Amino acid sequence: MAWQGLAAEFLQVPAVTRAYTSACVLTTAAVQLDLLSPFQLYFNPHLVFRKFQVWRLITSFLFFGPLGFSFFFNMLFVFRYCRLLEEGSFRGRTADFVFMFLFGGVLMTLLGLLGSLFFPGQALMAMLVYVWSRRSPRVNVNFFGPLTFQAPFLPWALLGFSLLLGNSILVDLLGITVGHIYYFLEDVFPNQPGGKRLLLTPHFLKLLLDAREEDPNYLPLPEEQPGPRLPPPQQ
Repeated sequence: MAWQGLAAEFLQVPAVTRAYTSACVLTTAAVQLDLLSPFQLYFNPHLVFRKFQVWRLITSFLFFGPLGFSFFFNMLFVFRYCRLLEEGSFRGRTADFVFMFLFGGVLMTLLGLLGSLFFPGQALMAMLVYVWSRRSPRVNVNFFGPLTFQAPFLPWALLGFSLLLGNSILVDLLGITVGHIYYFLEDVFPNQPGGKRLLLTPHFLKLLLDAREEDPNYLPLPEEQPGPRLPPPQQ
């Protein structure tokens, strides 16, 4: 049946992408069914640090609003670009990928204190898109049909789209800013004269998450396959 095929395909999605998108969908479903209230999920420094409701540090990144166009739009981009990163530049480096999430989440939480950001999930999505776009500068992106451009312009296209929808662009700017900080510290500064890698993934994460061997049957997504495929050599 169709749903069985979709379920089997979803199980082949990398673990971090599958876990994060599933948590977002389940959280939204729980709110829609009145099992949870957004007031139990949002980030509130007083409730976190005075009332010890520490789960808000995580749940605030899982709720993208009620079911609707905005929710499905965000989920589409979260799933797609989280997967592209995990299967691309973070392939075989699950610990580093999780550490990127932790780094981005902590920095967004600290910066969000300045602007009373209650649900920074959209900023995390913007960060994922930004990091992928900077690591895939030659990839052409098709944005809602006829509009095609190179990947580094995608975060700004999303920001403009948010502006057209009447949403605040501050959340997108926060995600782009955090994404650029991560990209600079991870990809730019270590390659400068006298530079070094400052973001070091904790060893326990590597022991816990990194696989010892890569899957020999792995087939990357088309976006991660630069250039045409060559025919197999003749025997």
